[in-house]
Amino acid sequence: MQEFRYTITDSAGIHARPAGLFVQCMKQFESAIHVTRGDKIVDGKKLFALMGLRVKCGETIVVSAEGDDASQAIDAAKDILSKEL
Repeated sequence: MQEFRYTITDSAGIHARPAGLFVQCMKQFESAIHVTRGDKIVDGKKLFALMGLRVKCGETIVVSAEGDDASQAIDAAKDILSKEL
C-alpha cells in the first residue's frame, strides 16, 4: 500500500467540481483508492463519499492506494490535488 498526505488549500475545501475530477481520474485505476480525514475513511472512487468527508481549507487528508497500479494512482492523485485543491 502506498499513501501520501495532502493539505487542502482551496478556500472552499473539497467541493463538487474538483471532487468530480478526482473521482473520475481515480476510476481509471484498478487499485483500491481510499481517502481519509480524521477517523473517516471513504472510497476515493465514489463522489458522494468523498463529498461526505466535508474537508475544509487547511485540513489534511490521506490518500492511499493498494493494488498493481498503486504507484500510478498515487502519482495521479498528487497531480490532480495539487492542480485543483
